[in-house]
Amino acid sequence: MVPGDKSIAHRAIILGALADGLTEISGCPRSEDCQRTLGAIQTLGVEVEGWEGECLRIYGKGLRGFREAADVLDCGNSGTTMRLLAGVLAGQPFLSVLTGDASLRRRPMDRIIIPLRQMGAEIRGRAQDTLPPLAVRGGGLRGVTYRSPVPSAQVKSAVLLAGLFADGPTTVIEPVTSRDHTERMLEACGQRVERGERKVTVMPSGSLQPNKISVPGDFSSAAFFVVAGLILPDSDLTLEGVGVNPTRTGLLEVLQAMGGAIQVLPMDESVGEPRARLQIRSSRLRGVSIGGDLVPRLIDEIPVLAVAAACAEGKTVIRDAAELRVKESDRIRTIAVELSRMGVRTEELPDGLIIHGGHGLRGAGCGSYGDHRVAMALTVAGLRADGETTVLDTGCIRTSFPGFVETLQQFVPDSVEQEE
Repeated sequence: MVPGDKSIAHRAIILGALADGLTEISGCPRSEDCQRTLGAIQTLGVEVEGWEGECLRIYGKGLRGFREAADVLDCGNSGTTMRLLAGVLAGQPFLSVLTGDASLRRRPMDRIIIPLRQMGAEIRGRAQDTLPPLAVRGGGLRGVTYRSPVPSAQVKSAVLLAGLFADGPTTVIEPVTSRDHTERMLEACGQRVERGERKVTVMPSGSLQPNKISVPGDFSSAAFFVVAGLILPDSDLTLEGVGVNPTRTGLLEVLQAMGGAIQVLPMDESVGEPRARLQIRSSRLRGVSIGGDLVPRLIDEIPVLAVAAACAEGKTVIRDAAELRVKESDRIRTIAVELSRMGVRTEELPDGLIIHGGHGLRGAGCGSYGDHRVAMALTVAGLRADGETTVLDTGCIRTSFPGFVETLQQFVPDSVEQEE
């Protein structure tokens, strides 16, 4: 029902391109974000086959086999593409320029520029080296220990990937552990990785092994159906093969604490990534308070969590989520504004939201702000609302979940109107 996990797919594509030989990836999502990563590695000289079929084949060029691109690398809306590729390109002995759409060009890049410069790369950006486009001249990196001020898997991954080209160990220390897909996949590629509490070190080996990778279902995409299954009457929904990496599944813990009837039935693993069958039934939810170390494990799911909170009895408080301000939109502001249109009393905090639930939702005309997760969350809210809901500018959903609307209409036919 849900596409493959795009966070894992980005990393599989990049590490496949850097491996020595053929990497085969099944379950790779057809999202626009993943297409940007795939297009970038092709521009850098990597041969790719099978995008239209069931198995994507990447003929890796090795760590030092990329060629200088003759044009800029367009990352579209994908922050993962830009930040992870910047880490890889920091180790390449040529000039690369990375850009993206208007939304991506507003997202902060100093958080990767600072550590990559410490490693010896030359990087320049707009707005005093804080925003894209980025110009990267790589090569000659040294291993460092970097204390990241924010718990960000993209920052951590950029530094660890650059560490593959360094002259010694590279360590990232985070205030809170972020998702660990990069570490798991590096280990699956034969790379030595050492992990401690909030700390990870990569020991450069000079080569990466190719793999056969089966990408699990994207938990962030599944989250919309999990919440829909909980808030709609008489629901009984099963989602197969969803990735349940514990650094990603904070939403399940919160929804279960809210009274959600969710069963997690383990299945199997691929490249260290567990997957499971999720069984969801209609539930009477109650408000909760969340913050602290839990937030990085559900940061992408907060828009749809806010919809669950609007349908719950009582007050839900979300704190320590200031990172939402610098996503594809200011998700704190956009969710507060759009749920208010639907009759939900919300309070915007500097680092989160207070949502007063249990008073129903009314249909409304809503905007997505060009943000795919906001668009999908409001669509789910419209399923529960009284009256018609129209969500504007839904073309952005293609960045992560092409076919979302069609899949949802199978679940609840003719319930929400979409306008691109």
